[in-house]
Amino acid sequence: MNEDTKNIYLVLTYTGTMLAKLIKYYTHSEFSHVSIALDENLNEMYSFGRVYTYIPFLGGYVQENKYKGLFKRCKNTEAAVYVLKVSSDQYDTVKNIVKDMYKNKNDYRFNVIGLFANGLNIKFRKRKNYFYCAEFIEYLFDRADIYIDLPELARPNDFKDLKSLELTYRGKLNMYETD
Repeated sequence: MNEDTKNIYLVLTYTGTMLAKLIKYYTHSEFSHVSIALDENLNEMYSFGRVYTYIPFLGGYVQENKYKGLFKRCKNTEAAVYVLKVSSDQYDTVKNIVKDMYKNKNDYRFNVIGLFANGLNIKFRKRKNYFYCAEFIEYLFDRADIYIDLPELARPNDFKDLKSLELTYRGKLNMYETD
């Protein structure tokens, strides 16, 4: 890898929960969730999702871990891990936004209306500080001037079709390991 580039990891998942099944049904997609990680080991993944493991619609900005919370409960979570090479400046911008948002996580909400509108192919006007997972990744990339070719109504599954991403793992999330 070039000294001036760094890796960002996108983690697409399908847990098999009732909400994941609902998203999969309406979107006809293999994956129902997308998270971002800034390290190869996926020690810290960030996204908009469940704040509480057993309550699907109380969501917000969350730090996820493949061995805790929902991913611990859903041991058979299917995953695809993709790497995106970005400049050091872009990486630093994403990292700073992710960390700043996490410090202020109580200011952010899960965009339930936007999620359901997306499932019905309806563009819902974005509200400040409200995101669902794919909207969050779009927001980060937009702020960091990372240009990717996503459809207007982005869904987690859309990320796997991007030519700028490289698939590095496919299988059970809890089995993911680096060399």
